[in-house]
Amino acid sequence: MDGIIDNLTSALNTWNSKLAEIWLLLTESPETFKGGDIWKVILKVHDALQAIGLALLVLFFVWGLIKTCTSWQDVKRPEQAFKLFLRFIVARALVMYGMELMTGIFEIVQGIISSITETAGLGISSETVLPQEIIDAVSNTGFLESIPLWAVTLLGSIFITILSFVMILTVYGRFFKMYMYTAISPIPLAAAAGESTQNTAFTFIKSYAGVCLEGAIIVLACIIFSSFASSPPVVDSTASSVSMLWSYIGELIFNMLVLVGTIKMSDRIVKEMMGL
Repeated sequence: MDGIIDNLTSALNTWNSKLAEIWLLLTESPETFKGGDIWKVILKVHDALQAIGLALLVLFFVWGLIKTCTSWQDVKRPEQAFKLFLRFIVARALVMYGMELMTGIFEIVQGIISSITETAGLGISSETVLPQEIIDAVSNTGFLESIPLWAVTLLGSIFITILSFVMILTVYGRFFKMYMYTAISPIPLAAAAGESTQNTAFTFIKSYAGVCLEGAIIVLACIIFSSFASSPPVVDSTASSVSMLWSYIGELIFNMLVLVGTIKMSDRIVKEMMGL
C-alpha cells in the first residue's frame, strides 16, 4: 500500500516544486537568472547587432525620406526638415539606449507583479498535499482491492507530472522570449527612423511589453490556484477507496488543468488586452 501513496505523493511533490519554481522565476531578473551567464551572452549579441542597427537606421531614414518627400523642396521646408531630424534623433536614441528601454519596461512590469502579490498577501504558493482520509483508506485496503488503486494512482501520477513540466516549460519559454527580444532589439528599433516603417518599432515595443505582462497573468493564475489548493477537493469518507481516490484525483487534475491552461493562454490574453 505504501507504493500507491508514494507514487501519488511523489507526483504532488513534483507539482509543488515546479509551482514554487515559478514564483521564483516570476520575481527574478534576467540579469541574475542562472548566475547571469545567459545575460552576458545576450549583452554581447545586443552589442554586435547594435552596429548593424545603426547602419539600418540610415537605410530606413533614407527610405522614409524617399517615400514621404516628393521633391527636394519638401526637405528644405523648415518644419519638414525639423520633423525628419527629430525622427532620426529619436530612432538613434532607441537603437543606442534600447537596452535601457527594455530593462525599464521589465522593471515596471516587475513592480506590477510585486503589487499583485503584496495585495493578495501571497509570497509563495500553497502546497497541494494528499488528505489523511485518502491515506487511511488506501492503507486499509486489501491486496485484491488495491489493484485498481494502482491503476488509478499510476494514471493520476503520470498526468500530474506531465502538467507540472508543461507549466514550468511555459514559464521558462517566457523568460527565453525576453532574452530574444532584448538581444535582437537594435534591428526592429532602427525601423523607427522611417515614417513608413516606424510601426515595426512600435509593434516590437508593444510585443515586448506584452511578453513581460505575461508574468502578471501567470501570477494571477497562481493566486487563483492557491485558493483552490487551500480548499482541497472534498473527500467522501463513506465511499469505497477506489471511488474516493478516483474522485479526488479527478477534481485535483481539473484544478491543475485550469492553472496550466491559464498559464498557456497568458500570451493570448495579453495580446487581446493590448490589441496585438
